[in-house]
Amino acid sequence: MSTAPQYYSSIDRLKCCVIIPTYNNHKTLKRVIDGVLQYTGNIIVVNDGSTDTTPQILSNYPHLVQVHLPKNKGKGAALRAGFKTALLAGYDYAITIDSDGQHFPDDIPVFIEAIESDGEALLIGSRNMAQEGVPKKSSFGNKFSNFWFWFETGNKLEDTQSGYRLYPLKQIPSKFFTTKFEFEIEVIVGAAWKGIPVKNVPVKVLYDMNERVSHFRPFKDFTRISVLNTVLVIISLLYIKPRDFIYSFKKKSLKQFFIENVLESGDSNTKKALSIALGVFIGIAPLWGFQTIIVLFLAYVFRLNKLIAFAFSNISVPPLIPLIIYLSLKTGSLFVQGVIPDDKASAVDYVTQNLSQYLVGSIILAAAASFIFGMTGYIILIAANRNKTHSNA
Repeated sequence: MSTAPQYYSSIDRLKCCVIIPTYNNHKTLKRVIDGVLQYTGNIIVVNDGSTDTTPQILSNYPHLVQVHLPKNKGKGAALRAGFKTALLAGYDYAITIDSDGQHFPDDIPVFIEAIESDGEALLIGSRNMAQEGVPKKSSFGNKFSNFWFWFETGNKLEDTQSGYRLYPLKQIPSKFFTTKFEFEIEVIVGAAWKGIPVKNVPVKVLYDMNERVSHFRPFKDFTRISVLNTVLVIISLLYIKPRDFIYSFKKKSLKQFFIENVLESGDSNTKKALSIALGVFIGIAPLWGFQTIIVLFLAYVFRLNKLIAFAFSNISVPPLIPLIIYLSLKTGSLFVQGVIPDDKASAVDYVTQNLSQYLVGSIILAAAASFIFGMTGYIILIAANRNKTHSNA
């Protein structure tokens, strides 16, 4: 216990503990606990309903905080029980380490040093998945998980499945819905959505198939993870991404937005102009209630500037809506014969009775306005860039 005494004070100062969730890993559990004890005595072991000799092994560590779940509920449930216990004990951080022996306790300082030097974050130990002995299904699953994490949060990581992590307990979401392996995906996506930095730190990994017992069920757990990612993608597209873009846009004045996100954007003038055109088209088109979602999705698909497209989709702000509807009806009347309502009819009745005229007119108006705004924007951008070049010369 005295091989790394300097980390005892660092871990205590950070109010950090180590959580070891375990289920039927009697071959490696003692080694993991003894390894962690070299760095800290702040250990919480969560026995997730083990049916092997785990209870007997833990009886030799009466000084450690132990949580015994009567039945196996899954790794997510074990971690949630560990988090709750840690918070009640007054800890601010928790390092989680698997009990199957694949993680090295001597990597605990990597997490501590990262927090001390870079500040608060959720840290995930990045394993070398290309090294000899790593199962191919694990490498594939990690790449799959990395992709969806990037799609859902915009944050690229090298390893999102490692169970060797450091959690800022008081910053991560307090409500969760999963209890199995997919919990480790839910918690990092939720943290990223809250604005908590999620980063990788390098750690070692050992895959000894003679000792290691994996409880991952390929079909059942992969299906659960796929269902979770589907839900997270939907939430991301319908709420998180629109929320972030709206927040980013609202924080800036119109002048600041134009300078920073239009003129000084690294995108080409053509891409910027197309982004303007897309935003104007979606803003005028009869897509009320879905404009933000659709414009962000199409900007992503066509690799346009999402912030510019979103900004110009706001052409349909409330003061302009009556004008847009009026111009749509007038444009549509050139192509579709309308109905003349009685004198007592309201504006809503007029639009309802001439819906075909409005729909056709709004699409044509959207296309025309899109072309005009896009071309005008392109000309202005070229002129602005020329002036900027001359001023720098």
